[in-house]
Amino acid sequence: MSNKLQKILVIVGPTSSGKTILSIKLAKDFNGEVISADSRQVYKGMDIGTGKVTKKEMQGIKHYLLDVVSPKTEYNAAKFVKAAEKAIKQIQKKGKLPIICGGTMFWIDALLFGLPETVKPDPQLRKKLEKLSAEKLFIKLKKIDPTRAKTIDKNNKRRLIRALEIVLKTGQPVPKPLKKLKYDALKIGVKRDNQTLKKLIHNRLIARMRQGMVAEVKKLHKHGVSWQKLDDFGLEYRWLSRYLRGLITKQEMLERLELEINHYAKRQMTWLKKDKEIVWENDYKKIENLVKKWY
Repeated sequence: MSNKLQKILVIVGPTSSGKTILSIKLAKDFNGEVISADSRQVYKGMDIGTGKVTKKEMQGIKHYLLDVVSPKTEYNAAKFVKAAEKAIKQIQKKGKLPIICGGTMFWIDALLFGLPETVKPDPQLRKKLEKLSAEKLFIKLKKIDPTRAKTIDKNNKRRLIRALEIVLKTGQPVPKPLKKLKYDALKIGVKRDNQTLKKLIHNRLIARMRQGMVAEVKKLHKHGVSWQKLDDFGLEYRWLSRYLRGLITKQEMLERLELEINHYAKRQMTWLKKDKEIVWENDYKKIENLVKKWY
């Protein structure tokens, strides 16, 4: 690969696998700074439910793209790419290594390869699709774009409508990010077997409940984030908001939430397995040697 391309280190893996811990350790050892690539950690006040790294956990390592906007506003891949590119330049000016860390794979690919041409929103079509349930929208998408259906959150109406809008307007499947690499990127995937990952997901959910995740969702709603918006954020925010509305019991909420997090991890792995450039490893010494050879 051309030496002219800027070097960036990318840490990926399913939810709860330990990406954050690894990114901080590598940042300390290789004089790096971390750019978060998480579509929910950009929102202020969404801390416990997203597993946002705390000041203490950062261990003095500067982090970018956390707490960027209010959860009442929209943030998308295009905005992320623009902000991440700016952060990469700032980090490199300091002579440091930019480390991208997160689980929003579409955003990471968009940063590495560039975004495909966007389709302008169609208010009339959106209004029509808005009348359908998430279940019906997902069935519709599955028929016309089965590939996108494999990686989308089938309960997220906003994303389902956008995916359908693109397919119906262009007559083509949802385009993937372009495949011309913009950076010299070393991609490391945090490797966990299924049983270990399930246990990590379970333990983290219990820990988050103890940390006050219910109170966090209550506070977000009190500050003007609608129940629908919380539902659209998915996972923790969806099931906790439904519990707080009295739609489900606490036990049902915990069971459904854990199941959904496991399904989400599977969707992440479906996306990641397609990328043959990812080096899967969980031995830190081996990871360290890989980075040394590349950097």
